[in-house]
Amino acid sequence: MPQPSRSLPADTSGAISRFLDALEARGYVYETRRLRAHFLNEYLDYVLGEEQATALPVDELMDLTRAESWIAAAAAGRTRRRNTLTGPDAVAAGNSQRVRIQTWNSFAEYLGLPVRLETPPAVHGDWLEPEESHKLLRTLAVKRPAGSNAATAIRTAAVAALVAATGRSVPDLHRLDVAHVDLEHRPFPQVLLDTGPHPLDKDTAGILRRWLDVRAGITQQLEGSDPGYLWIPTKPGRPRGGEEPPKPGLTRAAVRTLHSAHRNLVLQVFGAPLRPGALLLSRP
Repeated sequence: MPQPSRSLPADTSGAISRFLDALEARGYVYETRRLRAHFLNEYLDYVLGEEQATALPVDELMDLTRAESWIAAAAAGRTRRRNTLTGPDAVAAGNSQRVRIQTWNSFAEYLGLPVRLETPPAVHGDWLEPEESHKLLRTLAVKRPAGSNAATAIRTAAVAALVAATGRSVPDLHRLDVAHVDLEHRPFPQVLLDTGPHPLDKDTAGILRRWLDVRAGITQQLEGSDPGYLWIPTKPGRPRGGEEPPKPGLTRAAVRTLHSAHRNLVLQVFGAPLRPGALLLSRP
């Protein structure tokens, strides 16, 4: 679980750790806890950086004026640590702002502090309608933009389709093996998640079948040593330490590789960056 990146007084770091433990005890999934930790870390770094301090007591950190300044800075892209397809200073997505506020409010509630930020409604623009999602997935599965790798394109479509069908994130699906996918299951194809079997719609099953066919062509070069990872690199990596890179299929494709391929392909096909979780096959 991510922890605050600065040296903080024991009462502050301890409060955050206990808050995250409390979320786990209440049944919150890892991704939610990770997101809460990330935004609390971002908030603490922002406040300490603005005030040129190395530490603040937790009750001073949880101040509405400081929180509102953080939210405004995040909206302007000033808290971002990584570049984006639209530049390092791109404005924050509306629903990212909403999660920041929810995180701050839930931590304040846990601490018993009578302070809250106003939570805005969910911003629909951060998602595609189910009809739009189906259309984009079909396009990703059949369209190969100039300069792109065909195997990478169909893998990207398969990852996006499975995210949309299951509602799980790319990190959640990263550890899947081929054995977890049963496209011949009746009455519906299914994927075995950590929570149990999840049925798949016909379009998702079709895209996954195309990826498995492409994947089989890649792993034929392994001469029977296929370890069975569902998501594999589509081409050799870079040589490291003077050694030859492993053949595609011997390792899992990294989460960052799957995310990067998704961003690049969707930008070419859709004309705008769109995270995998923005594709919904049904209304939540």
